[in-house]
Amino acid sequence: MSDFFKHFVSEFELPLNNPVLIFSLILMIILFSPIILRKLNIPSIIGLIISGVVIGPHGFGILEKNSAVDLFSTIGLLYIMFIAGLELDLNDFKAHRNKSLLFGFFTFTLPLVLGYPVCHYLLGYDVNASFLTASMFATHTLVAYPIVSKLGVSKNQAVAITVGGTILTDTAVLLILAVVIGNSQGELNNAFLLRLGVSLAMFSAIMFFTNTPHSKVVFQETRK
Repeated sequence: MSDFFKHFVSEFELPLNNPVLIFSLILMIILFSPIILRKLNIPSIIGLIISGVVIGPHGFGILEKNSAVDLFSTIGLLYIMFIAGLELDLNDFKAHRNKSLLFGFFTFTLPLVLGYPVCHYLLGYDVNASFLTASMFATHTLVAYPIVSKLGVSKNQAVAITVGGTILTDTAVLLILAVVIGNSQGELNNAFLLRLGVSLAMFSAIMFFTNTPHSKVVFQETRK
């Protein structure tokens, strides 16, 4: 019996390593954090961010950065971008695509142009590491999109341009990641570039030239 209690207590030693406890803690935060902050008129996404800081290695150290936490954070980010994509009207996006292209171009190229020399010449990174590190500063996400959607301004022109620019910058960063991985593994050949070019052409055709129904209607239908 004493061995059982010792093992039981050891499972609660910080940082938590038991995947069941990690999953339960994250679910409790997702459930109760928005409820508490809603009473304070604070957006729920703020509570989730604060909770992550508090339980993380730089807070109380309840969780450490590991593959499980990375998995949950990636799923959350992809879910936010998925919801943003469902609520995005591609017709509005196409109407502002030039502005989105311009916004995405500057928010991608400026950090990349400034970051690469710093990483390569000042920090001494090699070419692959310099491009990869600089591209991390060139991308941005839609973490604050739930706040925008809740306030009912997701159809605003500035929001549509920002979402479009985010899609473009994330796509460009993924292209850089693919090229860097291919170069580091010695697979950067004509076949690799051909596959990459075909994938990019298909993505561009879907984004800019395909006529699609209003995504808001599709989103409402999926919720019924």
